[in-house]
Amino acid sequence: MSNPTTGAPSPLTSAVLVLEDGTRFTGRAYGAVGTTLGEVVFATGMTGYQETLTDPSYAGQIVLQTAPHIGNTGMNREDDESARIWVAGYIVRDPARRVSNWRAEESLDDVLVRDGIVGISGIDTRALTRRIRDTGSMRGGIFSGPDAELDAEEQLRRVTDAPQMAGQNLSAEVSVSEPTVIPAEGERIGNLAVLDLGVKQSTLDNLARLGFDVHVLPQSASFADIQAVDPVGVFYSNGPGDPSASDRQVAVLRQVLDAKLPYFGICFGNQLFGRALGLGTYKLTFGHRGINQPVLDRATGRVEITAHNHGFAVEAPLDGTFASPNGYGTVEVSHVGLNDQVVEGLRAHDIPAFSVQYHPEAAAGPHDAHYLFARFRDLVLADIAGKDAE
Repeated sequence: MSNPTTGAPSPLTSAVLVLEDGTRFTGRAYGAVGTTLGEVVFATGMTGYQETLTDPSYAGQIVLQTAPHIGNTGMNREDDESARIWVAGYIVRDPARRVSNWRAEESLDDVLVRDGIVGISGIDTRALTRRIRDTGSMRGGIFSGPDAELDAEEQLRRVTDAPQMAGQNLSAEVSVSEPTVIPAEGERIGNLAVLDLGVKQSTLDNLARLGFDVHVLPQSASFADIQAVDPVGVFYSNGPGDPSASDRQVAVLRQVLDAKLPYFGICFGNQLFGRALGLGTYKLTFGHRGINQPVLDRATGRVEITAHNHGFAVEAPLDGTFASPNGYGTVEVSHVGLNDQVVEGLRAHDIPAFSVQYHPEAAAGPHDAHYLFARFRDLVLADIAGKDAE
């Protein structure tokens, strides 16, 4: 982003969205005025724009909302998933002209300006979504105010000079810099080590409600740092970036698995679990982002409607069990996305470890996958009982 202004734009302030293939959409400035660059992706949720904007997993991405009307419920401190907005830019069709919700503390427009988020409104978001769906996620740039008048070739050059999402390690940009602790609620189970790769506050709250003292560690934490917490389990969070660029976190996770500490990973944590098991990852054409993604839980045969935000996925055999290439015994794909048969979960049979590609906390809904937190608690309790019996 280059020099966004802090004042609210005039309703007549022009803006242009430029994709790396040269496609251009002209609209009005929304949020801060200036230039921003990132990967343009679409999110299909009809609600929950505040949770989307404050989700650290969206770092480096210009988010397009497919729902046409955004901003009518305003913003409040209670629903934030982190301390700030993380999206690189924001694209909406029709911003709300006024806030109409009793919980609102300020307008979305004001927060976007305050946090320096450059956006664009008034474009054909349906056409843009179809373009990304057919062509794949692309780098893009929003240019507003004086920057909207830049030469079209110069705008396109800036977009194509921006880094690709593939190969980027963004965890350090979103992780805590120092360890923090959230005390357990109710009957205490023990300490849980959470590697913060871009964790959401609602995830931490859910883990604390299970009875864990939640120790949130920086993404740079070593296995010794994890051991120092004296954990009964380890959790890897969601987060932005390419899992193939996170060798350090994979190496630490392999030490966790070698120690047979109970492990649960979500989203980015699922991809890193796959890599630790010896599996590959790949970039999806346009990714899954939204709160309406159908997933099959193979253990129960139940279809869950789930919240997703991922542009990468794990490569694994969908049918039956298979041997971990890195020697962790038998593994199976536990959950499958029904839209495109993408791996949405992994379960190890010979070590206490599992993961899912989606978000069971889903603060904006749905809550079909909330049981996964209890499944992890049960895994930890069974591990504790087994060790006590030895």
